[in-house]
Amino acid sequence: MKKVFVLLIIGFILSIASVSAALTNATQGPNEVGVGVYIINLGKFDIATGTFTVDFYLDLKCSKNCSDVNFEFINGRANSLEKTIDEPNEKFYRIQANLNSPVDLKRFPFDSQSMQIIIEDKKNTIEEQIFVPLVNESAIDDSIAFTGWQLDGYRAEVKEHEYPIYEETYSQYVFSIDISRVRFNSMIKTFLPIFFIVLVMLSSFVLDPDKIVTRLGMVGSALVASVMFHISIANQIPPVGYLTFADKFMVLTYFVVLLSFVFNVALLELNEEGKKELVEKVHRMTEFSMLIIVPLMYLILFLVLI
Repeated sequence: MKKVFVLLIIGFILSIASVSAALTNATQGPNEVGVGVYIINLGKFDIATGTFTVDFYLDLKCSKNCSDVNFEFINGRANSLEKTIDEPNEKFYRIQANLNSPVDLKRFPFDSQSMQIIIEDKKNTIEEQIFVPLVNESAIDDSIAFTGWQLDGYRAEVKEHEYPIYEETYSQYVFSIDISRVRFNSMIKTFLPIFFIVLVMLSSFVLDPDKIVTRLGMVGSALVASVMFHISIANQIPPVGYLTFADKFMVLTYFVVLLSFVFNVALLELNEEGKKELVEKVHRMTEFSMLIIVPLMYLILFLVLI
């Protein structure tokens, strides 16, 4: 009887210990902070620096106490921060901030960018606090009209940001707004003038070989116009250490112009040597074929690199 009594006492103690341990673990676990972002206004996106202004609501819902949440913006600063709800398990803010995001111009002028809102706690590491995206409470207001760009949606995710020098890791909330240029407008503004310049130059191949000087003048004018237009395109974006799609397009244009120039110089030389029949034969071969070959080259460029 005593043995049974002792076993019951031991079982009772063990059960209390297990419950106590479970409660301790629950209390000592990281504070889960749900984050919801609702964008109500977007300012101009500066392509040179990646800076932009954003006006939004920030909703924080905590599994424990929200008093320990002390967030900051990793990629900028808040101009104004107004707290409208301050409860033990929820905080709600109206924020206006100047932020910046990395800029990728490899596909300019058909590039897409990502405007990011990056939030991180100032003192609580990942062992003490983690962010959780509130997907159903995040959105972009339908009334936003972002001039020059089209809004492609948004993404909310949580990352681990490690600081090796301090041997600390923090939970980081990233809200990304995806934007892209309007392709039709980019095509008209950037490439249409060059297409007409190249078309006028290619029309010189229709002229008879005795107009070779006129043909060279048309090619030379196309080269000058192309260089000037390339400079105007380059002035639209900051200096970068790689070729954009517009640069590759212009490189192909220079190649076509140079090829036309070399071809016409060769015809001029053959004509001066009295090889009239060879000149006429080459002229007939290229009179209309260049109007097909060159557009195909541009088409391949667009299909491969966009």
